[in-house]
Amino acid sequence: MFRSALFSLLVLLALPSCARAQDVAARCAKVGDDDKAKSIPAALIPQARQLFGFSRETPNAFIRKGTSYRCMGGKAWLCNVGANLVCGKANASQRLPGAAAFCKDNPGSDMIPMAATGHDTIYEWKCVGPNAQIVRQVAEVDPRGFIAENWKPLD
Repeated sequence: MFRSALFSLLVLLALPSCARAQDVAARCAKVGDDDKAKSIPAALIPQARQLFGFSRETPNAFIRKGTSYRCMGGKAWLCNVGANLVCGKANASQRLPGAAAFCKDNPGSDMIPMAATGHDTIYEWKCVGPNAQIVRQVAEVDPRGFIAENWKPLD
């Protein structure tokens, strides 16, 4: 009897979380595109854990704090921030003040660190004399202007 009551209580507590996960999918289906990243509901933690390869030992709070969702093409997309991963829009600018300043102080450097360029740039940079120059494009941008590899569709 006690186990049955406890199980029923746990099911009831889980229902609002499930509804919120369904709300995310329904919201994205309705709005189509929404570039404002929002925190994921607790119900999406298992999907985020799987999408981003977190171990079972990773605390749910850690996953939830670092994971956001946005809507693109009527679907929910998830991103988890990391050391060099950004969930904001990509910077496709071909002139970066931080890179220019770095090159003035470090002319001829064969690389410009992300501390100077920003982690959102889609290019690798170097200094040609005192001038910043793009070496190559290192990240693709999705149709909404975000770094494509950082966002994963929620199925």
